[in-house]
Amino acid sequence: MASGQRSSVSDFNNPFSDLNSGGLPPGSSKDTPRKSRGRVDIIRVKAGRGGKTVTVVQNFVGIGLQEKEKLAKEMQKTSGVGGTVKEGRIEIQGDKREEVARILTKAGFTPVFAGG
Repeated sequence: MASGQRSSVSDFNNPFSDLNSGGLPPGSSKDTPRKSRGRVDIIRVKAGRGGKTVTVVQNFVGIGLQEKEKLAKEMQKTSGVGGTVKEGRIEIQGDKREEVARILTKAGFTPVFAGG
């Protein structure tokens, strides 16, 4: 190569040019679990509710009201019951701890069954 001329990348021998990805597993997808977003407690409450059972999710750290409302809506839709967000807690009508735990796990939280 004459002095003063620049070489392009194509002039170099690329040692990886003959490789292909035929036998490799597919790359990660959006279904891979995210890093845990923290522990949340799921409790079943009957006291002070006229004998009705309510599933309460509490102790969220680092999420806002908007995300809690989105989670509550998904829990209600999946469980087929009503619910609300009150004082930073999600309240779902009935004993729906298993369904709620599944949704929280999918959202990246670590659900823990606490209390009765």
